[in-house]
Amino acid sequence: MSIRPALESDTQSLCSLDEIAAQSPERREFIRHSIADGTCHVAVIDQDAVGYGVLSYSFYHNGCIDMLYVVGDHRRRGAGSALLEQLERLCKTPKLFTSTNLSNLPMQALLCRRGYLLSGVIHNLDENDPEIVYFKRLRKRGAA
Repeated sequence: MSIRPALESDTQSLCSLDEIAAQSPERREFIRHSIADGTCHVAVIDQDAVGYGVLSYSFYHNGCIDMLYVVGDHRRRGAGSALLEQLERLCKTPKLFTSTNLSNLPMQALLCRRGYLLSGVIHNLDENDPEIVYFKRLRKRGAA
């Protein structure tokens, strides 16, 4: 598996593998915009995209993983962890945030394994499914 910056030519494959993008024009536009901005990275196995992650600095000027998505049959096989590792390496701030729904127990377990700590809860984004915010302090550049 490799992780690389997403290319414009990845747009259709990422939109196709993301179940929500299949139904949501907003999600497809988010993917297009993230690729164009250079904030999207893709996990590739045998030249096929199996997931993607988006790193921005939109959360109070801290690093924020706005999206981490892995196609169903590749979940729990290392793609999510590899994407997180790469986004952590690329993050330019010492603080990195992300979030997931309370119902997304596999993502919560992945974040816990990677050393993320619970930072807060946001209610009323998704009906009856609070958003759980996580935080990870990254090493400063040049630190051992």
